[in-house]
Amino acid sequence: MTRPLLWTRLQARWALVIGLLLGLLNPLDPGVFQSVFGAILTLLIALEFNHTLQYVVKREQSIIQTKVVLLIALLAVARKFIVLDLRDVDSGQLLALAVITLALGLAYWLMRERDDRFVDASLKRAE
Repeated sequence: MTRPLLWTRLQARWALVIGLLLGLLNPLDPGVFQSVFGAILTLLIALEFNHTLQYVVKREQSIIQTKVVLLIALLAVARKFIVLDLRDVDSGQLLALAVITLALGLAYWLMRERDDRFVDASLKRAE
């Protein structure tokens, strides 16, 4: 694991533990929940992106898998929906996020369907 990711992980844990122990963070407050969960998802996105790039650096794969990038993008959009404050957002932003989510989901579904057809065709050839 790289140093920045390790540092971010330790910093997030430290802030969460100190905040809960000192009573600064109320886990039942929606704003606190959104910020803590947003930090956790940000860390998850960074870890997944780092894991994907390590395959390329180690030359185990020559290209970055498109499906993995789509999944990381879907995670980022899901994080945005979770940390979004509905009082401060207008309908245009919600519509844009919905369209982005739909487009990423459709692209991932099409990629999966293509891969499934490829596997089925190779199994038929093997028989």
